[in-house]
Amino acid sequence: MEEVVNMGIISIVPSLLAIVLSFATRNTVVSLAFACIVGVLLAGQGLMGFPTLLKTSLGTTSFSWVMLLNTFIAILVAFFRKTGAIQGFSQYIQNKNLSRKSIQLVAWILGVFVYFSDSFSPLFVGTTMRNISDKAKISREKLSYIADSGAAPVSVLVPITGWAAYLSGLAIGIGAIATQEDAMELFIGAMPFNFYALITIAFVGLISSGIIKDFGPMKKAEERAINEGKVLRDGANPLIGRELTEMEPYEGIKERVFLNFILPVVMIMAIAIGTYIKLKSAKTMEAFLFVMIFMGISMFIQGVPFNVIMGTVTDGVKGAVPAIIILALAYSINALSKTMGTANYIISVSEGFLSPQLLPCIIFLIASIMAFATGSSWGTFAICMPIALPLAFNFTGGEVTVLVMSCFAAVAGGGVFGDHCSPLSDTTILASTGAAADHIDHVKTQLPYALICGSIAIIAYLIIGFTSI
Repeated sequence: MEEVVNMGIISIVPSLLAIVLSFATRNTVVSLAFACIVGVLLAGQGLMGFPTLLKTSLGTTSFSWVMLLNTFIAILVAFFRKTGAIQGFSQYIQNKNLSRKSIQLVAWILGVFVYFSDSFSPLFVGTTMRNISDKAKISREKLSYIADSGAAPVSVLVPITGWAAYLSGLAIGIGAIATQEDAMELFIGAMPFNFYALITIAFVGLISSGIIKDFGPMKKAEERAINEGKVLRDGANPLIGRELTEMEPYEGIKERVFLNFILPVVMIMAIAIGTYIKLKSAKTMEAFLFVMIFMGISMFIQGVPFNVIMGTVTDGVKGAVPAIIILALAYSINALSKTMGTANYIISVSEGFLSPQLLPCIIFLIASIMAFATGSSWGTFAICMPIALPLAFNFTGGEVTVLVMSCFAAVAGGGVFGDHCSPLSDTTILASTGAAADHIDHVKTQLPYALICGSIAIIAYLIIGFTSI
C-alpha cells in the first residue's frame, strides 16, 4: 500500500471504529474486518485494498512470529491435556484445599515467574489455572485479568528479556547513550520510574489477595461466578477452540506431572534465558519448537500411538485458530494505522503541550493513546523513543538525569498501559485465549483496573516532572 505520512484526524477513524464496534457488537472479528475495509477506502485504496492490506501486513516476520508462537503454545497445551498433565497439576492444587484468594495469588505468582515472554505468560497462566479457578468459581474475566497483568508489565521491567533488549536498543545513539552498555544502564536506571508496570503488578496482588475489593464490571462478573456458578456470562464466546477446552487424556496413560508438564516448562525457560545470556536474544519460539518435538517423542515412548499424537497436534492448531484470526486482523489495523499516519497525527496534536515539567506525563499519555489505538506496544516504542529521548536530553544538556530516565520509563510504561487497555492488543487477545474468556468481557472488566493504575502513574510522572527540574 502507498505510504501516507499524515492523513490528519481521518487516520484515527479505523482504530476508533474497530474499538467502538468491538464493544458495541461483542464480535471482534467482524468489527476489525469492517474497520479495515473502511480504512482502506478512506486511504483511497478501494475495495481491493483490503486483500492487499492482509497480504502485506500478514506476510511479515513479526506476524509470523506471533502466529507460530501462538500455534506452538496451543500444540503444547494440547499435549499437556492429552497426557493428563494439566489435569494432574490441577488436582494437586485442589488437594491443597486452597481458598479462592490463594488460587488467585498462585495465578499471579505464576505470571510473575514466567516473565521471559509476554506471549507465553498469559497463555500459560490461563491454561494452567483454568480448571482450578473454574472449580473455585473464579470468573474467566478475573483469570484473564490476572494472566494479562503478569505478562507485559513484568516483561518490561526485567533486564533479561526481549523487551529490555528492544527498548535499550532504541536508545542507542541518542544523547549520551553511545553503546549497548550505556543503553542497558539507562534501562536499569529507569526501572524505578516505570510506574505503570510497578503499580499494575502490585495492584493485581492486592486484588488477588482481597486487600482491594473487586469493583465495577469485574465485581459483577465475580458475583455471577460465586452466586450462580457461571464462570462465563450467558452468551459469551470464549476465545479458544473447544478442541483444547474439552480434550480428554489418552486412555490408559500414566499421569506424570513432572515429565509431561513441569519439565517441559522448565526446559522452555532454560532455553529462552540461556539463549538470551549467550546470544543476547531469547529464542522463545525455538524453545517451544524444541520442547514440542521433545514432548511428541516422549508421548510416543509412553505408549501414545503416533496417529493420536498427530491428531493432538491438529487439535492444538484448531484450538489456536480463533485467536489467530483476531491477531491477523489486529495486525492489519496496525499496518493501516502506520500507512495513514495515526502516530504522526497523535504526536502533532500534542507538540504544543511539551515542557520539561510536563514532559514525562505527556510522553506517557502519548505512548498510551498510540498503543491503545494501534494495539502495538512495540510499534509505539519504535515511534516514541526517538522523539522522547532527544527532547529529554535537550532539556538536560545531554546528561542522563532523572528526567531522561523518567521519559524512557514513560515510553515503556505508556506503551504497556495502552496495550493493556486495547482490544486490538496481541497480549490482551492471548490472555483471553489462555483463560478461555470472552475477549470483550475481558477488556471491559480489565479496563477500570488499568485506568486506576494509569491514573496513579500520571500523577507520579507529574510529581517527577515538577521536582526533577
